[in-house]
Amino acid sequence: MRYYKFSGLCLAERWIAPAFVAVDDQGCIQYLSPDPPDTTVPKPEIEVVDGFALPGFRNAHSHAFQYAMAGKAERHSAGASDDFWTWREAMYGCALAMRPDAMEAIATMLYAEMLRYGYTHVVEFHYLHHDERGRQYANPAEMGERLIAAAANAGIKITLVPVWYQQGDFGTPPFPRQSRFICNSRDQYFRLLEASKNVIKSSRDRSKHQDDVRLGFGVHSLRAVEAGEVIATFNDGPKDIPFHLHVSEQLKEVETSLMYQHVRPAEWLLEHLPVDSRFHLVHCTHLTDAEVNKLARSGANVVLCPGTEGNLGDGIFRLSDFARAGGKWSIGTDSQISLNPLEDLRWLDYAQRLITHRRNTFDDGAQRLIHTTWQSGNRALGINSQDDYFSVGQPLDAVVYDASAPLLSGGHANQRLSSILYTADSSSILGTIVNGRWVVENGRSGDTDKIRYNYEKAMRSMVW
Repeated sequence: MRYYKFSGLCLAERWIAPAFVAVDDQGCIQYLSPDPPDTTVPKPEIEVVDGFALPGFRNAHSHAFQYAMAGKAERHSAGASDDFWTWREAMYGCALAMRPDAMEAIATMLYAEMLRYGYTHVVEFHYLHHDERGRQYANPAEMGERLIAAAANAGIKITLVPVWYQQGDFGTPPFPRQSRFICNSRDQYFRLLEASKNVIKSSRDRSKHQDDVRLGFGVHSLRAVEAGEVIATFNDGPKDIPFHLHVSEQLKEVETSLMYQHVRPAEWLLEHLPVDSRFHLVHCTHLTDAEVNKLARSGANVVLCPGTEGNLGDGIFRLSDFARAGGKWSIGTDSQISLNPLEDLRWLDYAQRLITHRRNTFDDGAQRLIHTTWQSGNRALGINSQDDYFSVGQPLDAVVYDASAPLLSGGHANQRLSSILYTADSSSILGTIVNGRWVVENGRSGDTDKIRYNYEKAMRSMVW
C-alpha cells in the first residue's frame, strides 16, 4: 500500500482537506479520508504533498500525428487566403511523411506533454491507417499499435478510435493526398477494427492495468463516408463502445451537405441514427436552434476543441444555448495547437462572454465546466459509470496543483476550484499521477530525455 497526504482533494460536491489517500499495487484507492489511516504499528510512511488534487483531465479528441505540424502552418503571405481547407493541404503533407516509427516517437512526446498539462487519458481519433502509397500494412492496425505503444511509453491511458474514411467529400471520390486514410469498403474498415481490437487485447495481456487501453469506433465525418454506409456502420458495429465522428465543423461542409443531400449534417444525423449518450460529436460548430435543442435532448455528447477551433477559424459553438437546453460536452486537443486543458476550458467560457457580453455563462462556472467535461469525457473514453472523481476501488488518476502558488494559497475552499481554473497554468502543476504513481513530477517524467531524443530524431526524418 502507498499513502499520500494532499493539502486538498476535489470531489464532485466538496473538497476534502487535508486528504489522506491509500492506493494498492494496482493503483486503486483503498482509503480516502480527511483523517489519517488508523493502522497497526508500524505506521505507514505517508508522502506529504502540498498540493490540491483534481481528477486527471479526459482528452476526448486527439489526432496525434498532427503534433508534428503544430505551429508550423501559421505563416500567411500578404493578401493570401488561408482557412481550414488550405490548412488541410498542409496536414495532408504531414500525414504523407509520417512513418510508423516516427508516429510512435512523435505520439510519445505528445502524450508526455499531455500528462505534463494534467491529462491522464486520451481518445485517439485515428485515421492514418495505411502506408504512404495507400497500401494496407501486413498488420492492418500497425499505426494504431504504434499509438498504443506511445501511450504506454509515456504513461497515459488511451482509448483508440479507428475511424472509417471512405471519400473526399459528399459524393466525391477520395483525393490522392488522402490515400493513407481510405478504407474502400465497410468490410475493410471492420477488419481494421477487429485488428485493432486484437492489438488492444494483446496490450492488456502484457499489462497489470487492464483498463489502460480501450476501444471506440466511428466514421470520420458525414462528408467522408456515404450516408447509407454511416447508418450501416453504426448498426453493424459494436454495441457497447463509444461512437465518434466530426459534425458541422465548417460552413462549407454545411453548404455542401445542403447541396448534395438537401439537409444539414446535424439534422441528417438526428433524423437517421438513434443518437444517444454513446455518440460523441466533434465540433458541431454551426447548428440551428432546432439542432441545438434536439441534440441536447438526445443525450449525445459534443466534443469541443477550443484551441483548434480558434486556430482554424471554425467559429464558436453555441455553448450557452446548449447548456441551457441540458446538453453535455467534453474537450479535446484535436490538432495539438493547445495542450492546456485549463486554457481550453477558459476559452469555452470566454468565447461565450465575448458574444453575450455577460460573465455568468453558467451557474458556478468552474464547477460546471470541470464536472461536465469529466462526465462526458468518461463516456468518450468508454467509462460509463463512476461514482465520483475519486472513490474507493477506482484508480488514483490526478493532476496536482501547487497549494503554495500565490493565487491558490489564499481564499476559501469554495473559491479554490475557480482560482485553479481561471488563474493557473502549467507552472502551477506539481505533477500528474496515473494509477497511483507519479508519472510527471516538477515538469519531468522519468524518461523525458529519451522521449525527447526520439522525438527530435523523428522530426528530422520527416520531409514535407
